[in-house]
Amino acid sequence: MNAAPSPLTTQDTPGNLFVVAAPSGAGKSSLVKALLELDAHLAVSVSHTTRPPRGQEVDGRQYHFVEETTFRDMVMHSAFFEWAEVHGNLYGTSRPAIEQRLAEGEDVVLEIDWQGALQIKRLFPGAVLIFILPPSWDELLQRLQRRGEDPDEAIETRMANAREEVAQARYFDYVVINAVFETALFDLKTIVHAQRLKYSRQSRSKAAVFQSLHLERRINQT
Repeated sequence: MNAAPSPLTTQDTPGNLFVVAAPSGAGKSSLVKALLELDAHLAVSVSHTTRPPRGQEVDGRQYHFVEETTFRDMVMHSAFFEWAEVHGNLYGTSRPAIEQRLAEGEDVVLEIDWQGALQIKRLFPGAVLIFILPPSWDELLQRLQRRGEDPDEAIETRMANAREEVAQARYFDYVVINAVFETALFDLKTIVHAQRLKYSRQSRSKAAVFQSLHLERRINQT
């Protein structure tokens, strides 16, 4: 796990940062995609990766697909909030893009691995970490097999890695169990909405109301 050398300069950004992690096959990407379709005020931050596109993936939509030399050059120039090697490929989260969006008051969601999620939490304590769990190991295996994207050896590797990944859920703020997709999506929407209704967030987004009611702003609460 690696990170940019310096932390964020402020925790008091107008926008919310939601970080979603899960083992392969848990349904993270499908849930985030559905959430974005329902919530016009939520933007996704597209990560960089050295892995090749899968299926119908398009450069700039699911990921920015780059060569390893390009990726490592970006690392040298501190272009990432965090970066890590996952399943033999490199993944990184663009620092300037996220900082700009949060400063402009946008709510941003990241789909990254657990290592990157915990690193971002250290750099930006105000980030909201959400872990997506499968309902069982058997169901996770079946989902990986149904995708038809990986050979048996790769699926075995993903299942082995999943046991380490799932163990990290204890360090996240929220856990969503994706047994029934619609229920998991509702849970995910609830987390996002609840974060926006926190006192500190409302005092920023509805500043005029708070001022008219002579309510103090709690700057250090997220």
